[in-house]
Amino acid sequence: MPPQRSRRLQPHRPLRPHQWFAERLLAVLSGQRPVHWMLGHTIGEAYDQLAELAPSTPLRATQGSRPVLRHCRGAQPATGVVEAFASIAAGDRVRAMAFRLEQGADQRWRCAAVELGGERLTAGVPGCR
Repeated sequence: MPPQRSRRLQPHRPLRPHQWFAERLLAVLSGQRPVHWMLGHTIGEAYDQLAELAPSTPLRATQGSRPVLRHCRGAQPATGVVEAFASIAAGDRVRAMAFRLEQGADQRWRCAAVELGGERLTAGVPGCR
């Protein structure tokens, strides 16, 4: 019988900026957190986009299934910019979310734009969600 090996605990890797933001955007767009939770983490129209969309909770749970982040990937097309996409599952429904992060002079990342399922969340434009 081979000797038992002790399981070493894997060190906890901190989330990358796009993973951190994906979790927070999901929490707001599913109604788990209020939109003002993202107030200091957005720039430009991103906060207005979230504020307009959040009440309709487009990523809400379906048939009792809490939405979860399935995959999240990011690419850095330029220094200080990350363009990311995520897939969110709730029951048998899967939604796509894309967002852009920009790093400020203070080195903090902020969300600059959000899209769901190919529709840009444009604040103040009739017919857009």
